[in-house]
Amino acid sequence: MGALAFTLRIPQALAGTGPTIIAVRVWPAAEYTRVTLESDKPLQARHTLVESPDRLAIDIDDLQLSPRLRELLGKIAPDDPFIAGVRVGQNTARTVRIVFDLKQPIAPQVFTLAPVAAYQDRLVFDLYPKVEEDPLMALILEKERDAAKSVRDAIAEAASAPKAASAPAQKLTPKEQAKLDRLIVIALDPGHGGEDPGAIGPSGLREKDVVLAIAKRLRERLQEQPNIRVMMTRDADYFVPLGDRVRKARRVQADLFVSIHADAFVTPKARGASVFALSERGASSVQAQWLADKENAADLVGGVNVAVKDSHVLRAMLDMSISAQVKDSLKLGSAVLAQIGQVGRLHKNEVEQAGFVVLKAPDIPSILVETAFISNPDEEARLRDPDYQEKLVEALTAGISRYFAKNPPLARRRNLS
Repeated sequence: MGALAFTLRIPQALAGTGPTIIAVRVWPAAEYTRVTLESDKPLQARHTLVESPDRLAIDIDDLQLSPRLRELLGKIAPDDPFIAGVRVGQNTARTVRIVFDLKQPIAPQVFTLAPVAAYQDRLVFDLYPKVEEDPLMALILEKERDAAKSVRDAIAEAASAPKAASAPAQKLTPKEQAKLDRLIVIALDPGHGGEDPGAIGPSGLREKDVVLAIAKRLRERLQEQPNIRVMMTRDADYFVPLGDRVRKARRVQADLFVSIHADAFVTPKARGASVFALSERGASSVQAQWLADKENAADLVGGVNVAVKDSHVLRAMLDMSISAQVKDSLKLGSAVLAQIGQVGRLHKNEVEQAGFVVLKAPDIPSILVETAFISNPDEEARLRDPDYQEKLVEALTAGISRYFAKNPPLARRRNLS
């Protein structure tokens, strides 16, 4: 594409005729980095990948360089997994060029989003790795590393312990060994993230922040058990489309899926925790349907590249029989609801059902937990309290454990060759 040189002279007659940049945002994460340019009019862009060294060049038409656009230079974090640096300049009289210096080869997605919610027009650059990591293999390797560490710790402890009468070696039975080797994978799904803040409480607490904090605490608690590994659909502040959340759980052959949210309603009086499962028919209540519609709109706010959205996979999932999944999800939901009811007030005393997109994995028991009403001032304060978060995590852990005690997972079909 030639030299990446910039011409900075801007004819005064052109100033102010095109779109104006309103905001620049960068969302770095291990999975992908998103860069968003928000403007008062739609932006038109072309992109080119350049090798040796790896760069991504983006030309935006009918745009003038501005102080707001230059803010992008200061928003690239040193630990960004994909972007080493960025340059911005007026390439021609009517074209701004942005060049991202890359730390690794990428498969970029560049797309636009129409105005929605609090956002005006957005131009989005999603920088994905060229080669995606195998998530199930990563979980298994993590288990093996932990097991090796446990052996090293045990050897060190035995070497330093006082000598005692030797005891006969205990061998595990095949049944015990199989139980030990069985890896239980739990998919935790902190709702919203990145461009999508979710609900916002009266004092400004954002749903995406509090549910991520709760999910991280829950992951830590669950993984204290040696046979459990947790896959989080997001572990930082970035957006994950609803269909991708389902796909991630299926890729690791998850034994169950728990989506964590903080409810909001049109009146601040609404309060109490809720648990939802998928419905094969209609919603169990008008409010359940309202909530499902609101959560299912997350892709519009968070921003999905419609050109590559794998909607046919979701449609295929819907065509599959989900009766067994719903039955198991209701069992899981009941076990969790009984435990969180001991921590605080429940909004409903039974598991509700509605057509949540994020619960539509046909082969994974899936529930959505609304931890409290963030729109209620008292419950917002509780959600902000680390002690309450810990009690909630204990209740969720107990509910999940009770479910597995009565419904042992089947052996995972591993394909590690």
